[in-house]
Amino acid sequence: MSHPLLTEANTKMKKALDFTLHEFASIHTGKATPAMVEGVLIEAYGSQMRLKECAAITTPDPRLIQIQPWDASLVKAVEKAIQTANLGFNPHVDGKVVRVPLPDMSRERRQEFVKTASRIAEEGRVHIRNVRRDILESVKKAKFPEDETKRLEKDVQAATDKAIKDINDHFAAKEKELLAV
Repeated sequence: MSHPLLTEANTKMKKALDFTLHEFASIHTGKATPAMVEGVLIEAYGSQMRLKECAAITTPDPRLIQIQPWDASLVKAVEKAIQTANLGFNPHVDGKVVRVPLPDMSRERRQEFVKTASRIAEEGRVHIRNVRRDILESVKKAKFPEDETKRLEKDVQAATDKAIKDINDHFAAKEKELLAV
């Protein structure tokens, strides 16, 4: 039977890990992914909407993102939103779709992305350690029997080590992907 504090630690660490991995996914590796543009805000129907809320985003090939608004009248707004988002992309309207070809990445640009990924990984690790600290404080305050306290501390540390290892493994993979030409 799992302890409620351990369950809370695992839940919070998983959230931090998922957030970190989602941030990794938004880093441009030279391979097109919908995540690169799905958060772009577009002016639609008098309000701001995320691109993924008003269009189908596909990657027909590794160097191209294709956006098909569900309402064809939004094509120009989609093009404008991608230009003003300053992602370094140059969208082209092609009938009812917007095509976004990815530029080739220079070595310097790849290094910048590795630095960004490194920062994201560190923020994720810090978040996981903060969860560990908060849970261990709750364990101390709860004044459990000593053996239960020791077991909980050990289990929380194990969860922490696993979450940090996951972040490090994903960072290593992302770095490899970024530096592969």
